Amino acid sequence: MARRPTPPAEDLFGAPPPPQEEPVSGPRPLADRLRPRALEEVVGQDHLVGPEGALTGMLARGSLASLILWGPPGVGKTTIARLLAERAGLDFVSLSAVFSGVADLKRAFDEAKLRRRAGRGTLLFVDEIHRFNRAQQDGFLPVVEDGTVTLVGATTENPSFALNGALLSRCQVLVLRRLDDAALEKLLTRAEEEGGRALPLDQAARATLRAMADGDGRYLLNLAEQLLALPEGTQPLTPEGLAELLSRRAALYDKDREEHYNLISALHKSLRGSDPDAALYWFARMLQGGEDPRYIARRLTRFAAEDVGMADPRALPLAIAAWETYERLGSPEGELALAQLVVHLGTAPKSNAVYAAWGAAQRAAKETGSLMPPKHILNAPTRLMKGLGYGAGYAYDHDEEGAFSGQNYFPDGMQRQSFYRPAGRGAEAAVKERLEEWARLRARKAREA
Repeated sequence: MARRPTPPAEDLFGAPPPPQEEPVSGPRPLADRLRPRALEEVVGQDHLVGPEGALTGMLARGSLASLILWGPPGVGKTTIARLLAERAGLDFVSLSAVFSGVADLKRAFDEAKLRRRAGRGTLLFVDEIHRFNRAQQDGFLPVVEDGTVTLVGATTENPSFALNGALLSRCQVLVLRRLDDAALEKLLTRAEEEGGRALPLDQAARATLRAMADGDGRYLLNLAEQLLALPEGTQPLTPEGLAELLSRRAALYDKDREEHYNLISALHKSLRGSDPDAALYWFARMLQGGEDPRYIARRLTRFAAEDVGMADPRALPLAIAAWETYERLGSPEGELALAQLVVHLGTAPKSNAVYAAWGAAQRAAKETGSLMPPKHILNAPTRLMKGLGYGAGYAYDHDEEGAFSGQNYFPDGMQRQSFYRPAGRGAEAAVKERLEEWARLRARKAREA
């Protein structure tokens, strides 16, 4: 990385100068040696640093805003922040929310104010900014508001949930993408140039190595460094040989954070989209990430009621059966029952008619308050109640033609409403036909009355 010129021992305003990178005499990791020296060298983030990128435009206009860089590990958040400071002519100050507290923040703010008086700006980079609590995040507001610092926060967590709304309103959120296959291949090429030789891998193993990195460039370079340490003349490794040499990275998955919700959403929407193959993939991803199969069983049972519903009335009891099977067998045997349920739900006809009807009925119940049922459907166990007309005129449907009386069952004074509107798919097609026939009979009886 390009180094800033060494400043005088004392800053212009009498304060110690910002810390500079110490000359490195010992060995440096490959990932550090290959750290980009210019924004144009950053891979996989062309939407930010490419010719038409958001950051490129800010720098061209001379209007670098305070930023939140949101993305997975190893995609260049810290590097981009350093290069932005260099390109914008700002002093780079770095803090980690893991190791810093209120005193560190106050010191950084005070030093930034002194630099500002001397005509110098400060880019304050805060790694893992989501780890600061609400009060600490609020501490940034005045110095960001008045331009004392240009804040660049880095986070792997969704800023919508992890950061205060007041701080978010003063920053622009930029999303960094996990590195794709092409970006990872560029890093491998750079590693080979730095190492002076090709990685001892056949083409299949090279693809496996990129897959093992899971979009994390730093992790990929750490793996490549292990391979470059093998003796010269090592025969190219196959995927099997590579797997023996290197341990596979655990899938990025936090059971109590955003990735948890992302994957269950992907599973739910794949099922709703009638794609059992994609649904099985997300199901497997969740299990490999350590998700509790009981949580997945609960969500699949909800899906059976919400999204399959009356289109396949078997779905709900099958969901309960799969859940119960898992409880009896445990992992891994019981996971097969859940996989079978995933396939059944993915291939079943879909209808949310009951879900929509239940919501509409709840709204109607809330709006109409305490309306009494019509008297003809009330029981009359006492003489007084009979005298008040309870039960008078009630038609016993089993005694009627077609076992259908067509009487009104809504409260008096409330217009009949249609909550349940079957979609006409799967088993619900027959239900729709019955309801339409009963509606015709009800209308005919009303005319005859």
